[in-house]
Amino acid sequence: MMTVTVLGLESSCDDTAAAVVRGTSGKARILSSVVHGQDALHAGYGGVVPEIAARAHAEKLDLCVMRALAEAGVTLGDLDAVAVTAGPGLIGGVLAGVMCAKGICAATGLPLIGVNHLAGHALTPRLTDEVAWPYLVLLVSGGHCQFLIARGHDDFTRLGGTIDDAPGEAFDKVARLLGLPQPGGPAVESEARKGDPARFAFPRPLLDRPGCDLSFSGLKTALLRQRDLIVREKGGITRQDRADLCAGFQQAVADVLAEKSRRALAHYTALAPAAPIMAVAGGVAANGVIRAALKEACAGAGVEFLAPPLALCTDNAAMIAYAGIERHLAGAHDDMTLSARPRWPLDGRAPPMLGSGRKGARA
Repeated sequence: MMTVTVLGLESSCDDTAAAVVRGTSGKARILSSVVHGQDALHAGYGGVVPEIAARAHAEKLDLCVMRALAEAGVTLGDLDAVAVTAGPGLIGGVLAGVMCAKGICAATGLPLIGVNHLAGHALTPRLTDEVAWPYLVLLVSGGHCQFLIARGHDDFTRLGGTIDDAPGEAFDKVARLLGLPQPGGPAVESEARKGDPARFAFPRPLLDRPGCDLSFSGLKTALLRQRDLIVREKGGITRQDRADLCAGFQQAVADVLAEKSRRALAHYTALAPAAPIMAVAGGVAANGVIRAALKEACAGAGVEFLAPPLALCTDNAAMIAYAGIERHLAGAHDDMTLSARPRWPLDGRAPPMLGSGRKGARA
């Protein structure tokens, strides 16, 4: 099969990224991956401000592209196509990326490929480990959480997803409630290491209902009420109180994801895949307690557990470039009418999930 070299652009939330990936379907090599974060820009606001993020993307995209090309040792003339996140996400950021990609393609004549950001995450196991179809993937991040069976580069079946807050969004909200810095995931995990996960009886939402759908908004509210109860009783919370609250919340999230994963694994293994694999992708996949719970669930089902390197779990352009390779080889190109999309479900046959998270629209 033909080997191609693709430049990828990613700007769906608060990371401006560019990467160059070379390879073919199911076998590729990352030549460069540049990610410019915006944490400092949003630190004083307690979360991502879409207007600030979009402006920063517009200022940094061309610089990231130049650096990615330089680190890869290639020029625009060495590329076969340009792939860009066209959704879902914060519309201003997505638009900045799409317009940058269009400019490059208009100037060079290179094919333009619009990529679903979620497909980038879902296809990462193919980039890193040459995983064969079909495989089960859990996308778990700040704006999204869903179980998908991946049968092809554009063939995904959603088994379930969050009906309200995504886990990463819930971690961020809990961090704000407890006076911890953003992003909330690493801050809560760090505090939880010093805490007792069994001290507070937090709920495990939706475990009493069948299926693979998830909910985390009520869990966050339960923590808020417990915090307020401690404040009323003591006049404030101690460092140990905060650590125990974090540990209890984190364990509840891990327990819910593990049980829902067992249900998703039952659906997946019923297909009798030759080499069963469950992969996890997205920023929350960096959480050690959650990873351990998912790995245990997979072991119980006799399914290999795969977690890509942490740098490829969070938003990056290498996954977009690889998804572009898959689409390019399938002849799936776009023209200058490509639009930025705030919503873009991977499984168009499934009913839409409700709500919109802080880091982007549900899909």
